[in-house]
Amino acid sequence: MESVGAFTLRGLTRYSFVGLDCRRQGDCGLIPVSSASFAGAAIWQYENMRAKAIALVKKPVGWMDGRIHRVKKWGKWRQEMNYWWNGLTEGQRIFFPLCFANLLVFVAWRIPRLQGTMVRYFCSNPASRTLCWPMFLSTFSHYSAFHLFANMYVLHSFSSGAVAALSKEQFLALYLSAGVISSFSSYLFKVVTSQPGLSLGASGAIMAVLAYVCTKFPDTKLSIIFLPFFTFPAGTAIKVIMGLDAAGILLRWKFFDHAAHLGGAAFGIAWCNWGNTYIWQKREPLLHWWHELRGGRIN
Repeated sequence: MESVGAFTLRGLTRYSFVGLDCRRQGDCGLIPVSSASFAGAAIWQYENMRAKAIALVKKPVGWMDGRIHRVKKWGKWRQEMNYWWNGLTEGQRIFFPLCFANLLVFVAWRIPRLQGTMVRYFCSNPASRTLCWPMFLSTFSHYSAFHLFANMYVLHSFSSGAVAALSKEQFLALYLSAGVISSFSSYLFKVVTSQPGLSLGASGAIMAVLAYVCTKFPDTKLSIIFLPFFTFPAGTAIKVIMGLDAAGILLRWKFFDHAAHLGGAAFGIAWCNWGNTYIWQKREPLLHWWHELRGGRIN
């Protein structure tokens, strides 16, 4: 996540009590988005498994199996897109929609008429009167092309491995929740230190993915894009990256939002060590409730 400028924010003085303000931000953004993300992901996974079960039950058998052909998409372009999409990994199928959303927001920044809306809703800022939506929307917001390219490159590099380890549903919940948690970390740091400024970018969410993969597979060898011959363990990489962000906080470096990076990374590590076991694996009551709500039958 990148810090954008530093200017006088009258709003910082209106926080008479930091604890109450942080709780308000958590109530309106952090808790609802995180809860909805993981609950929605669990239900999404249930529906995917249910659809596969229905398809298996209704699959033709015997001599009829060879007589039924898959319906082709109308038009050559749609067929080619369908073949391309079917050839992607699960991680790539998650990456490209996320990348497309980031590209749309990047284009929106280039429209002069939308500048006010973009600053208000697509930049996280604890002094803004609009606190909740920016915590989420700023995760998809990039102003510079280099910032967008760098984040999407890292996300593409780690998405397939993370999705393979987590499942696409759990990965998306982790990503969206990490985006809000990293924004909240940025809010908290700026309020406590009275440091003004706007922040935007997917770095906090991507740091969670990076931290998860590096913690889950610490012996995996990583390399730098321009130095492919120089490799290092993933476990070492995340320690160095978090160390640099910690130094950035202590030394008050302002080019990047180091608090957001650390918040995202800490969430990724926590999810790897405890979240999957104590939250995701405990989703059975929710799925039972959803199963009963929708009728409880496969038909």
